[in-house]
Amino acid sequence: MKFDMHTHHERCGHADNQIRAYIESAIEKGFDVIGISDHSPYFSREEDQPEPLIAMAKSQFTSYISEVLKLKEEYRGKIDVLLGVESDYYPRFADIYREAFAPYPFDYIIGSVHQTSNKVSIFNRTRWRGLSEFEKVQAKDDYYRLIRQSAESGMFQILGHIDAMKGNYPEFSAIPFKALEETLAAIGDTGVAIEINTSGKTKLSGGWYPSDEILERALYYRIPITFGSDAHTPSRVGDEFEQVQQKLREIGFKEWVYFKQKVMQRVPL
Repeated sequence: MKFDMHTHHERCGHADNQIRAYIESAIEKGFDVIGISDHSPYFSREEDQPEPLIAMAKSQFTSYISEVLKLKEEYRGKIDVLLGVESDYYPRFADIYREAFAPYPFDYIIGSVHQTSNKVSIFNRTRWRGLSEFEKVQAKDDYYRLIRQSAESGMFQILGHIDAMKGNYPEFSAIPFKALEETLAAIGDTGVAIEINTSGKTKLSGGWYPSDEILERALYYRIPITFGSDAHTPSRVGDEFEQVQQKLREIGFKEWVYFKQKVMQRVPL
């Protein structure tokens, strides 16, 4: 069974094409399940679309949901189209986001940390300039602390790209820190899944999120694993699905998962 839980489209302002194109790409590649999970609006901001090249406008949110639900019915019997969304996680505004998501029949919500406490993007390669080694460790610990809190918030079924801070700063992986084991243990306790996200190949770091080392520790903590291409163009739907499947087998996983109506669906590897 083939599934991809992480795709975007033109509403977020930095992805190509319409939702239908991603569904058609998934069908062409023999996928059984395609999750649509564009970037949620900045619900805590007063403006309708404060970051037009990062996330959809608040005024677009209901039309996004309606379109996915319509396509779910249109493609029934051809492919299972799932309604998802990728949400930022900000501890101060968690209740605002909960309230915004509550009325809608999401199959799953991906929780992703895109900014740390200093409000700087994790992908901003200049954020590391001039930092001491101690400050780099603090930044990395802050990142994983937010990921741990996102898991414990109860808001999400999936945590997105949990070591993506290395994306435009490959040296990130070598920064020593203490928070990883605590974070993975907390994720394991909550039962939230993490994704293998193959979009790392589009960044300076290359490869996938997370690293093999993190996946090995995730197995130890019995953390469920799902797959997401994080496609921002239809051609990347399902990218490297089979390679990820093989890697998980090599590490020792026996199954991976996806979510439907927020219920975990287990799929043998």
